[in-house]
Amino acid sequence: MGDLRSRAEVSTFDCNIMRDAFRVMVREEHIPEGEWQEFAAQLFRDYTGYEEIEPRLLEWITRK
Repeated sequence: MGDLRSRAEVSTFDCNIMRDAFRVMVREEHIPEGEWQEFAAQLFRDYTGYEEIEPRLLEWITRK
């Protein structure tokens, strides 16, 4: 587990990358809006290695 990032290491830049990737993937994969929250949470888990995501960050990633 030594290679996992600390919460301080998830930068604003990282968050913007995740949001941009989320938007592209939703559009290209035609992901229904009802599935956006779980899809964004999984994207965050895959990118960071964390199991939990701050609800406000999840809301920001999925906001239209």
